[in-house]
Amino acid sequence: MKVFISIDFEGVSGIAAWEQITGGNPELEMGRRLLLAETNAAIEGALAAGATEVVVNDSHSTMRNLDPSELAGRASYISGRYKPLYMMQGLDGSFDAVFFLGYHGGAGAASILSHTYNPRAIWEVRLNGEVTGEAGLNSLVAQAFGVPVVLVTGDERTAVEARRFLPHVRAIEVKRSVSRYAAHNLHPEVACEMIREGAHEALARLDEADASPIGLPARVEVTFLYEDMAEMATWIGGVERTGPRAVAMEDDDSLRLYRRFVALVYLTRALVDP
Repeated sequence: MKVFISIDFEGVSGIAAWEQITGGNPELEMGRRLLLAETNAAIEGALAAGATEVVVNDSHSTMRNLDPSELAGRASYISGRYKPLYMMQGLDGSFDAVFFLGYHGGAGAASILSHTYNPRAIWEVRLNGEVTGEAGLNSLVAQAFGVPVVLVTGDERTAVEARRFLPHVRAIEVKRSVSRYAAHNLHPEVACEMIREGAHEALARLDEADASPIGLPARVEVTFLYEDMAEMATWIGGVERTGPRAVAMEDDDSLRLYRRFVALVYLTRALVDP
């Protein structure tokens, strides 16, 4: 049994500030320890449930947040930026299950450090009319390969968002958001215990998982912070302008739709990143 784990950072217990998860800050090392512990808990739970191979895709910021030699179970590690499938790089039809670890609420949500892919460009994203964060969007890739998303970890808002598109997902709430910059965090050991148990349970019930939960053709609507971003987004084929700051794209191929969205994200990053 092969398991794919996409790891983010904001949804890890103990994380409440950008300074804990971005380079050049003294708190980053503490954040990395917390992220490693939760990642290893998920790996250990998967192995205990019978997984024979685990692939971890680092999906946060520069996407090189962990020391690969410290990963449990000899899991392989995908790191580095500008990956064609971004947060889902490495996934294909040979996998049996997907975990989303350390995820967070989407742009606009009262969730800790909420955003959707690019907080300096994107104001809101909707998938089939429902507001979504990264869990919903990334599920498009899993569905394209026929691999069910069975576990998501983060705060309570992340769980609610994920269940809009993944009604049968096992959601582990390791903290509760007080505001966008404050959270009530479980003790890291408790969080890891819950993740370990949740991973095991999610795989034990794999035969109940739904690999095609999102209705097709699917429609993604993106509202930007500024009008010029919406205009530039229309340079990408299949993207239509629907409002001063809004664009939409629709496709019956969920992978093609996700790739179009990623192209849009990379384009907007060029406008705001140094």
